[in-house]
Amino acid sequence: MKNISEKLIKLFKEGYCTPQIARIAKKIKEPSTTIHYNIKKLEREGTIKSYKAVFNYKKIDQGFCNYLLINLVKEKYGDPEEIAKEIATNPEVESVDICIGDWELVVKLRNKDIDEYYDFIKRAVNKYKIAKVVSLTSLKQVKTEFVKLD
Repeated sequence: MKNISEKLIKLFKEGYCTPQIARIAKKIKEPSTTIHYNIKKLEREGTIKSYKAVFNYKKIDQGFCNYLLINLVKEKYGDPEEIAKEIATNPEVESVDICIGDWELVVKLRNKDIDEYYDFIKRAVNKYKIAKVVSLTSLKQVKTEFVKLD
């Protein structure tokens, strides 16, 4: 059989997942039509933004996870949202948060290894006018997206 795993993973990361309505109906003892109607309503209202798969990142060559604490240069300090949106366009960036306190941005980054991480940092410092970055390397993730991991 044809192996399309990489294509599926890419789509799942973009939100191409759907809820298992029959399984939900059985769990909460409600008709499938009621579940479907309520899910569609939550989607229309914008309460549900996307569905996504939870991966074992080591198996898809993205097991090197870092949190970047970022200070922007003075010229960009007044509009961190502009830089946050630019950083978010990178495929290895899992999340970007705008913060108050000692750091303007917190970025969650997933790479294959330290070499890919280093390449990203070199590019990002120059491209996004980052004044300072501190990296926190995740040794093991125990829970993500409300799912406990083994």
